[in-house]
Amino acid sequence: MAIENKNRRDFLVNSMRGAAGAGLTLTAAQYNSILGANDRVRLGIIGPGARGQELMKGFLKVPNVEFIAAADVYTRRHSEAKNLAPAIQTFSEYRRLLDLKDVDAVIVATPLHCHTRHFLDTLSAGKDLYCEKTMTWSIDEAESCLAAARRSKSVIGIGLQHQSTGELADAKQWIKDGIVGKITQVESWMSRNTPRGKPQWLRSVPDDCTAANVDWKAFLNGRQMRPFDGNKFINWRLFWEFSGGNVTENMIHQIAFIMRALDLPLPVSAYMSGGVYSEKDGREVPDTIAVTLDFPNDLLVTWQSTFSNSRYGAGERILGTHGTIERLMGSTDMVSGRSTSGIRYYPEKANRADGVLIEGQAPDQNHFANFIDCVRTRKEPNAHVEIGYRSAIAAHMSNQSYRRKERVTLETARQSARN
Repeated sequence: MAIENKNRRDFLVNSMRGAAGAGLTLTAAQYNSILGANDRVRLGIIGPGARGQELMKGFLKVPNVEFIAAADVYTRRHSEAKNLAPAIQTFSEYRRLLDLKDVDAVIVATPLHCHTRHFLDTLSAGKDLYCEKTMTWSIDEAESCLAAARRSKSVIGIGLQHQSTGELADAKQWIKDGIVGKITQVESWMSRNTPRGKPQWLRSVPDDCTAANVDWKAFLNGRQMRPFDGNKFINWRLFWEFSGGNVTENMIHQIAFIMRALDLPLPVSAYMSGGVYSEKDGREVPDTIAVTLDFPNDLLVTWQSTFSNSRYGAGERILGTHGTIERLMGSTDMVSGRSTSGIRYYPEKANRADGVLIEGQAPDQNHFANFIDCVRTRKEPNAHVEIGYRSAIAAHMSNQSYRRKERVTLETARQSARN
């Protein structure tokens, strides 16, 4: 009987997906009639590397979720995926995963320069999609992915976990209530440190990371063919042709938080300065950064980062005429030793003489559970494709400014991406 019920469910799910592919809209009620809130969601993952395995662990904590397939160009990742999900099928070619009818949703956790290929092919296969941040490697890719997403009936979530925090809900509510006043500036920062001689992100290359165990051509994804390079394969985050550096690894989370809290459109312009100052280890992407983003309606947003000092952790200050919203992450009071993390509102006495300190109270949501719930209900995930797109454009504009060594406007950045 269990097998009959499973077969009937699979038939109905595939039939409904076929209807969606034909242009028919599925309502939540229709989808829930075949994929009930208690039914198992079957996942596939493309790219179960270090980050991909973290995602697997997160999703496996959500009730009634299982991984049934994994694809990676590095054979080592196949056995590592099986350590987390012993019954999982593994492939070197990701299209074989996409061909599986049993896969309900696909997790994309590949290096940044491969995101777009896997994003578009997953949607073409009619699967729901969770794509790690940053959504794309470039501006033109972001435009292509957004256009495909708008045509698709798939549920699409982005790996911007701050979008599921109670801190975002608190910030949005305080801004909506008007207690922050007119906001003209936002400061944000991210600080890290490592022992001297051990640079941030630099990973050792495993002995089995060889041309025999890696599909190097697939990894290059259209980049110029060259002999296998284990360092670039493992440490792809350090090189421009595969990565956007710290801006697409870390700034993206905070910029997406700010843009969502203030409901911001795309930036008008961007300027980024800095360089490789902390450790001269052959990396191309900068480790010391200052970004300035101009937004419409007289708003300036800045982000600073260093890999040489962790004193101030990470955070944002939203500065308004009537008050300040301050969010601190990983910060510790140097005197008391107590954590100062969290979100707070501080009144500006000049305009809110009777204002008081407010501590954030909204609870966090489980980011992975939110996506799985949306697969079942067909609702929009907390980190939807629109914020994935807008934050990606802001990040790519910043990097383009750094590499061009000049301030770039949105139109200039788009023209450069097309050329």
